[in-house]
Amino acid sequence: MLGTTELLIIFGLALLLFGADRLPKLGRSIGHTIKEFREGQKEVSLTESKTDEQKDTVHAGS
Repeated sequence: MLGTTELLIIFGLALLLFGADRLPKLGRSIGHTIKEFREGQKEVSLTESKTDEQKDTVHAGS
């Protein structure tokens, strides 16, 4: 896990690289990307559980 000092260094570097104007847009973009990624993970896990249930049903009927 990152400590306070490391986070401040990363934030400072991001500020230097992207500038104060673009930093809020970058944060929103990263947040949106993380949200979509998590939603995709949920969809995959639901699909996998449905597939597993179908396999169990087929094997139980044999």
